[in-house]
Amino acid sequence: MSIPNRLGKVNHCDRYYDLVADRGESGPAPDEERPLATEAEAKALASAVRLRIIRLCRDRALTNKELAERLEANPATVLHHVRKLVETGFLEAQDARTGARGAREIPYRSTRKSWTLQYGDRFRANLSTAIMEAYADEVAKVDDPSQVDTSRLGLLLNEEQHRTVVRRLKELLDELEATEPGPGARPYSLFLSVHPDIDRG
Repeated sequence: MSIPNRLGKVNHCDRYYDLVADRGESGPAPDEERPLATEAEAKALASAVRLRIIRLCRDRALTNKELAERLEANPATVLHHVRKLVETGFLEAQDARTGARGAREIPYRSTRKSWTLQYGDRFRANLSTAIMEAYADEVAKVDDPSQVDTSRLGLLLNEEQHRTVVRRLKELLDELEATEPGPGARPYSLFLSVHPDIDRG
């Protein structure tokens, strides 16, 4: 099913502006300070299921059984993905605990390593596809589409302006990622995409 169909009816505003060149100071892009992902790391993240596993384990440690239940997937398949993420350092096994029936269970927690890397042009296509698929899967689980706050913005940018927009958005995302949760905090996810507008080209 296509992404738009899976999103259903969501509130959005569709706006088109010409962006005036940013005249602020342009420091180094955040990606320039991040290490380049290895091939194994990039391939580990080129999977919507693995991206969702990383997200699910962000705030709490979950066992393979718990992950399979949340993903509505086969436990053996999920375990394959979990092991790949552990091997590449995106998940970390926690101390074993005893399950409901006395079985030994190992919970896993995200290391947040995925946010510290840059992925380069070689792996960008596969990673972008996986991110969009993960987004569609997660949004499809929201019962009330009015809770999905979306916007679309059409821009006309030259190369310098495009770099400025991307840099400023990445800086904002870094700031949000570092934000400490306040009282009564609830989990939210943010999806952001900047892409060529082929229809208007």
